[in-house]
Amino acid sequence: MRDTEPEVDHAADGPGGRVADGVAGGVRGEAAPGDTARGGTDACAFIHDLALRDVPGDALHMARRCLVDTLAVWAAGCATVPGRIARDHAAKRYPGALSLAFDGRPCNPVGFAFAGAAAIDSVDCHDGHQMGKGHASAALVPALFAELGAGHARSLDAVLVDLIAGYEIAVRSALSLHATAPDYHSSGAWNTLGCAAIGARLRGLPVEETRHALGIAEYYGPRAQMMRCIDHPTMVKDSSSWGALVGVSATDLAEDGFTGAPAITCEAPEVAAFWTDLGQHWRILETNFKAYPVCRWAHPAIECVSALLDRHEIDLSQIAEIAVTTFHEATRLNTRRPVDSDAAQYCLPLVVSLRMLNGNILPEHLEPGHFDRPEVWSLVDKVTFAEGAEHNAAFPERRLGDVTIRMTDGRLLDSGTFDARGNYDAPLPDSEILDKLNSYAGPVLGKDGAGRIASILSAPADAPDTAELIALLTRQS
Repeated sequence: MRDTEPEVDHAADGPGGRVADGVAGGVRGEAAPGDTARGGTDACAFIHDLALRDVPGDALHMARRCLVDTLAVWAAGCATVPGRIARDHAAKRYPGALSLAFDGRPCNPVGFAFAGAAAIDSVDCHDGHQMGKGHASAALVPALFAELGAGHARSLDAVLVDLIAGYEIAVRSALSLHATAPDYHSSGAWNTLGCAAIGARLRGLPVEETRHALGIAEYYGPRAQMMRCIDHPTMVKDSSSWGALVGVSATDLAEDGFTGAPAITCEAPEVAAFWTDLGQHWRILETNFKAYPVCRWAHPAIECVSALLDRHEIDLSQIAEIAVTTFHEATRLNTRRPVDSDAAQYCLPLVVSLRMLNGNILPEHLEPGHFDRPEVWSLVDKVTFAEGAEHNAAFPERRLGDVTIRMTDGRLLDSGTFDARGNYDAPLPDSEILDKLNSYAGPVLGKDGAGRIASILSAPADAPDTAELIALLTRQS
């Protein structure tokens, strides 16, 4: 990450050159009548006030990483069955003048955001937040490009600040919701507030309308029971698609005068601690990135078998058992015979077996045509599970696992304990994110198109402007 402070771009000072009512000059706006907590108005002021000069260089660089990584996964998602269905749905049900990403058919911004987030969710390799237990950029980036495609002229630096504003709101909403709700909810329950924040910022909504947009987004957001999708994996995934749809719709409604109950994840007194450092502590710096396109809970076991394969010459046909010890939630990734890519991404025995057979895990490895083979199922059937007390205690801040392979001759090969690679405190290098971009987006955008997106991270001074990015995404270049 970069240590230098970015140059000030005054184009990022406000949404489209407009300053929200009550927050001109960086002064926090007064609370709306009946306000019971400063969290709501402080969050709204942050959404509109945040400027490039306020953002540390490392946070800006992280936003570049998030954007490049998410665009890579989005491109790969255009080839999946859920991605195609979502685009068909958007083109059919949400007509408009905006071209669908990686498709070109017309739709409106709501459909654009929905289809984009569904495609990203369909390739489970998007960035995440460990304590938030979910994914922000999967919804924020499509919602952001939905707004940009609707005609908001922005410099790339300004767009990065927009993304940061949405990320800081979304992740704090996640932490607040996890601290106060009894169920483990999907990412769409909270990334929808970040989407509404981005929309309100780009449209320059007044503080009161922005506060209503956040309240509408939270109230209508999909608070889905996440473990249902773990136990029964399908296309619904983390519901980020619906989070993006609701977030854009919430901004539309607030702009049209629709009112919403205050967003308690921003305003309730019991969550105030998550908001007092807004604009001082940058939650985007806590982003993790995935090395494999599968549920992150399976990544520790993948790292374990990778280490064992590096240390030992293992004849896979002579394996008697692959014993995985990990945290409880990861042991639920246990669909023994997945029939499609969505289920495959949530099947720890399968992804461990694929890593052992292929030397890596790529999106195409998770298609039935690749994994539905006797040699794959033979390894899958040798995987056993156990929970470890220390693994459970470490979750969700860390995802831990260890693997012991028992050979038919009685040898025991012990991996030791591994964490998921790419955590915020041990990040993937920029080079690996760029390699991922080439692998995932190259077949869709071509070498030149993927190279232009890569420059956002590798050569910011030469990076494309937002008009060129939209053209790349909508195949108009």
